[in-house]
Amino acid sequence: MPATLRPEPPRLANVKPLLEARGLYQSYGEIDAVAGVDLIAYPNEVLGIVGESGSGKSTLLRLLNLQETPVAGSYELRIDGYHGINLFKLDRFARREVQIHHLGIVYQNPYLGLRMNNTSSGNVAERLIVAGERSYAILRRAAQQSLEASEFPAARMDAPPIQLSGGMQQRVQLAKAIALAPKLLLLDEPTSGLDVSVQAVVLDTLKRLQRRTRLTMILVSHDLGVIRTLADRVMVMRHGQVIETGLTDQVLEDPQAAYTQQLVHAKL
Repeated sequence: MPATLRPEPPRLANVKPLLEARGLYQSYGEIDAVAGVDLIAYPNEVLGIVGESGSGKSTLLRLLNLQETPVAGSYELRIDGYHGINLFKLDRFARREVQIHHLGIVYQNPYLGLRMNNTSSGNVAERLIVAGERSYAILRRAAQQSLEASEFPAARMDAPPIQLSGGMQQRVQLAKAIALAPKLLLLDEPTSGLDVSVQAVVLDTLKRLQRRTRLTMILVSHDLGVIRTLADRVMVMRHGQVIETGLTDQVLEDPQAAYTQQLVHAKL
């Protein structure tokens, strides 16, 4: 079934995408986790990807983070040195350079993104060390600045994540992800499993960060409330395919695809 596509908003008419992925396919055995997905993200926007568990949205995010190589498809970041290059064709060393300097990711499970027994500042500094920084003073200062940008309390910067609440652990992940000012921030269910009040605080932090930095974000969530709060545009996925895409308010207030209607009505 072809996706329901709505016109891009006028403000994007003459803007070149930061990210463009075409014809992405990924399968595991006989299961097509991602089946022919096209994706465009523009500078300074938040693109939401929503769907039920098993829809392929997290697999898509792993592809965009260069953690996996798809069966087919291309992926371009339109930044200096990478114009016209399919990132999936890069060797693992070149991919690692892209991941370190241009991509940041916050996982649903903080154990995937953090060393839980290291200090919070040490977790952030680790990303800087991988990029080549060796000065303790610079590492310390940069880690503190990144933690402050994620609204993490300075007094707790030497506390290990294992001693922190879920919301605080996500802030450490966020600080680590933005430490090198990436072009693209990937968020995989960043508020899932958090209490409603904590979830609201994390969402407020992300909104303020995006407003200050104008960072491009791709947000994966099964929660339409999270998508409505943060995303400028939204893609709805089902069985590895994009079912509907458009401005968030358009799609959620006037869904055209039957599956999107079911998702929206289920949340009412």
